[in-house]
Amino acid sequence: MFKILILSNGHGEDLSGSLIAKQFLKNGYSVHALPIVGKGNHYKKEKIKIIGKTKEFSTGGIGYNSLRGRLTEIFGGEIFYLLKRLYLTFKIRKKYDYFFVVGDIVPVFFAWVCKKDFFTYLVAYSSHYEGKLKLPWPSKFFLLSQQAKKIFTRDSLTANDLTLQLKKKVTFLGNPFMDKFFSRDKELTKSEFSIGLFPGSRFPELLDNFVLILEVLEAMSDLRYFQKIEFNFAIVHALSSSKIKEIFQNRRWIYLEKIKEKNLLKFQYKLLEVNIYWNNFDKILLKSRCCISMAGTAAEQAIGLGRPVIQIEGKGPQFTKTFAEAQRRLLGKYVFCASNYKDKNDQINQTVKLIIKVIYLIQLNKKFMISCTENAKKRLGENKACLKMVDSMNIVIKND
Repeated sequence: MFKILILSNGHGEDLSGSLIAKQFLKNGYSVHALPIVGKGNHYKKEKIKIIGKTKEFSTGGIGYNSLRGRLTEIFGGEIFYLLKRLYLTFKIRKKYDYFFVVGDIVPVFFAWVCKKDFFTYLVAYSSHYEGKLKLPWPSKFFLLSQQAKKIFTRDSLTANDLTLQLKKKVTFLGNPFMDKFFSRDKELTKSEFSIGLFPGSRFPELLDNFVLILEVLEAMSDLRYFQKIEFNFAIVHALSSSKIKEIFQNRRWIYLEKIKEKNLLKFQYKLLEVNIYWNNFDKILLKSRCCISMAGTAAEQAIGLGRPVIQIEGKGPQFTKTFAEAQRRLLGKYVFCASNYKDKNDQINQTVKLIIKVIYLIQLNKKFMISCTENAKKRLGENKACLKMVDSMNIVIKND
């Protein structure tokens, strides 16, 4: 039985890593996980053994963070923590036949330092950002080594680009974090016009994002049309029901009681009602016709299902103006955002106009939704990515 260690670098990366791990197990491999940042909750959910003690950082890892976010990482001890994780990986390297790395240069570097044969899924990089991918130094050196057995990318443009740059085969087979949605996309009826609200998952940034989305909804609350629309917040446990009630009460929303459904709260402001759900992201996304998002992976999954996304730029440390702009380049023209505004009120008013425009396009322009679906395949790929990637790695392992 071959033993595989999965290295991943962030919340979204852990999700993809856990899904690949599950597929490895189905194929008879022994699999452990070493999440480089974060607690590895996705691995726990899939009952994958986690190596070492984990620690959560508010920024979620080095990337498109604000200056404040980067300083938080340094003073929060993230650099020292990463060095400890590197030492642990090096210490246990001989227990495994292969590494499977998910993310960016950090886990790739870990695998290279350990001199292990590895497969990599470069979910953090895309040629859509710049037109041509500029990998951080010295990524190319690591990926050109004989230890890099197979390289997978998050889209076909990046696969073609890297194949030319590296002069070795780079493959795009889809994105694992989309698989569960493709199999369920037709199971929910979309009779009501439902909009998913995604403020993100990292506390305390989540709190600011949540309030900003509320401010947008409040600006829409006088319009009778929005009385017909169902607004659903997808909330993580970091934001408790007591904190939610406190926020709504301070903003003079009315708490609608006598709701029997578990993990659901309802509030009303003038003509508009919102539902607050915990542990229900998948269901909310599947029934949504479009989404208002201040999140990373959630927006990618929405675009992957052909749902238009309305972004609201936040203060960060992760979902900043820079991050939002990069996300638009990554996911294409069906991510809409008010990015040129004078002040916060102007941002909110422009966002409301965008929401009305997107609803109009969905309901009255059939070509718009067809185009959204075509963009989804181009940017995120199609079904069974986990199966295809593991089958591809199987061939290499058997040949070895």
